[in-house]
Amino acid sequence: MSFLLFPFLAILGAIFGALAPEFFANLKPWIVPLLVAIMFAMGLTLALKDFHQVWQARKLALSAVLLQFTWMPLLAFLLAWSFNLPEEWMIGMVLVGATAGGTASNVMTYLAGGNVALSVSMTILSTLLAVLLMPWLTWVYLQNSVDVPAGSMLLMLIKIVLVPIFLGMLVRRFVTEQVIAISGWLPHIATWAIALIIAIVVALNQNNVAALSLLLVLAVILHNLGGLLAGYGLSRWMGYDSVVSRTVAIEVAMQNSGLSVALALKYFTAASALPGAIFSLWHNLSGMLFAAYWQRKDKR
Repeated sequence: MSFLLFPFLAILGAIFGALAPEFFANLKPWIVPLLVAIMFAMGLTLALKDFHQVWQARKLALSAVLLQFTWMPLLAFLLAWSFNLPEEWMIGMVLVGATAGGTASNVMTYLAGGNVALSVSMTILSTLLAVLLMPWLTWVYLQNSVDVPAGSMLLMLIKIVLVPIFLGMLVRRFVTEQVIAISGWLPHIATWAIALIIAIVVALNQNNVAALSLLLVLAVILHNLGGLLAGYGLSRWMGYDSVVSRTVAIEVAMQNSGLSVALALKYFTAASALPGAIFSLWHNLSGMLFAAYWQRKDKR
């Protein structure tokens, strides 16, 4: 598959979601099964030795998660403040910055040829830490307290990430030859699934998209790009190669925007959910572009 097809499908998914919102909105129940299928495909590429290597890189994993919970909420607040965004949008920006890494980061790491085991481990670690850090960070920046649904988060993480990846690893362990035979198709499956998820997300947020502000879109884009640059720069500064560095960059930059949207709707206003909705689309698009860049570079 051409590297240009990844971002093209992401954009195409967004267009179809905007043109046929009713159809794609009805596919909302497909999001979890699609993510599960992607995680299972990723599990087919993993072995236990990969996670042993993660333990050897525990200093990096902890440093990356620390960067995520310091730099991302601070950058979100500074962007909202410098752009003089309305209070509702500032709330949404901070919620996105203070949340954990999203499961989509694992998929983008897979597509970018990064260290999937390291990405999954950092997602799990950041999700566990978010239970305590997200309410505290929200209070620090917004002088408000947000109750994080810890039990629901962990259950969802287990269902979407751990179980399918573990099953994929089991299948790989016992039917290795068959897995190798289909391994070339796995990135294709993940790419099309991501494009469909983007279409569904856009369709579900059609009312919010209609109220877009270019200034808010710019703030979301800069927030995500700031995470990519900081994650990659930190890893290279620590002496790691590009495979590990691209993994950290994706993990730091791709937030669990779905959780931020849910919290915004529950504890604040519908307008405060808009930054999370935009981030949900943009970070998948930027992640696809980032993955496409590294796929092209690796082929060269």
